[in-house]
Amino acid sequence: MIAWTRQHALALMDAFKHLSRSPGSFALNVIVVAIALALPFAGMTILENVRPVSEQLAVEPEISLFMAMDTPRERVSALSPQIRRIVQESGNTAKLEFIPRERALTLLNDKSGLSDAITALGENPLPDGYVLKLSGMRNTADASRVEVLAAQLKALPGVEYVQIDSAWVKRLAALMHVMRLALLFLATTLGVVVIAVVFNTIRLQVMTQRDEIEVCRMFGATNTYISRPFYYTGALLGLFAGVLALGTVALSLNPLNNAIANFARLYASEFRLSPLSVGNTVALLAISAALGLVGALLSVNRHLARLS
Repeated sequence: MIAWTRQHALALMDAFKHLSRSPGSFALNVIVVAIALALPFAGMTILENVRPVSEQLAVEPEISLFMAMDTPRERVSALSPQIRRIVQESGNTAKLEFIPRERALTLLNDKSGLSDAITALGENPLPDGYVLKLSGMRNTADASRVEVLAAQLKALPGVEYVQIDSAWVKRLAALMHVMRLALLFLATTLGVVVIAVVFNTIRLQVMTQRDEIEVCRMFGATNTYISRPFYYTGALLGLFAGVLALGTVALSLNPLNNAIANFARLYASEFRLSPLSVGNTVALLAISAALGLVGALLSVNRHLARLS
């Protein structure tokens, strides 16, 4: 174990030594790779900020039940226990509110400003109704069960129409799914670009150190020993590029938040983009280093075989 640790420590020192010989070239490669990584990192940052908001929006979907106009008030009131029973059997919890047609008319007059038009009708055109506010919905998957519940409520006697306000939640969930797929495609494509850049960088380094490699082989060095510093070089290239990409995304959040704040105020919201969590940051840096390592592995194995 001590010998293994010592070999890897020497390989890492050797990698830093070679990088110090041409820091300008290494820095340019880091910038190129960072540009490729910045776009998917920014996309993930936006998705991670939007995801909890979309889940919160789906917490309390509502179901509105409108009764037939000729349904007596006694029959309408008698539906309350049946509605509560159906909700309980479905495994949901809800707040049930009865809206008599007189109150519905008052609310409509107060909010719409159509009192003159409604008065001209001569009678109240609104039916009695119930508003069911569901709770315990943790995500959009739970909210999708609302349609099943609505179908059961529609079958109750005297119920003429059922309106669900969770359709927009489904649209939001579908949009989030499309965004995730687009981000995955983008990340995969740019990941290939990163591997190609690292592959070419390591190829040039192998060609530059061709004489050193030949001398090492004359003294009995194995391909594993020779390859190890190049592997570390590729991993360091990916790691530094990941740090630069994440730093660029974090710095860009401030001007973005200034623009988002003005838009969010129109909807009485305080939404802001926050940097990625420590766990996500570490995961992205590990992926960046892994991409660099993969590029180095492919390049070194191919070109060392040619030098044999």
